[in-house]
Amino acid sequence: MNVCKCLALALFFILFSTRAAAQAYDEAIGVRFGYPLSVSYKAFVNASDAVEVYAGWRSWRRYRAFSINGAYQIHQDLGTIDDLQWYYGAGAGLQLWNYDEFDRGSATVSLSGYLGLEYVFPDTPISVSADWRPTVYLGTQRATDFHNFSLGAGALAVRYILPRKFRIR
Repeated sequence: MNVCKCLALALFFILFSTRAAAQAYDEAIGVRFGYPLSVSYKAFVNASDAVEVYAGWRSWRRYRAFSINGAYQIHQDLGTIDDLQWYYGAGAGLQLWNYDEFDRGSATVSLSGYLGLEYVFPDTPISVSADWRPTVYLGTQRATDFHNFSLGAGALAVRYILPRKFRIR
């Protein structure tokens, strides 16, 4: 299945799904433990839709990368389990690469899908989520080893829920 068909299918599910979820918080900040290790900020724009922005750093033996990503996610309740929701969405990112063995760097733009679970602890201001993030890369990622599609990306995120008086908005 090509990328256009996958994106069209994801858009169909986003547009025609029911939105019965209610968020347990407005804003949260934390860490995404994944590819790459990132600082994350997540804010709900209504009862079911959230925007997440995260910036990360990844370093290997011969090259390094800095990335900034944004995603629009739609949350829905998961059965009868209180405080557990599943979410899906789409986003984009920019990765900046620097190579030790070459006298140049490069940049890639990425388009990602999101599918995950989020649990909000009822008595503490902490949320935990795990997501899978298939990604298409547009541009050269590395000088000699370019992969334009990744099925293996994702993260485990832990976020502190901001009290209303400290909200960023």
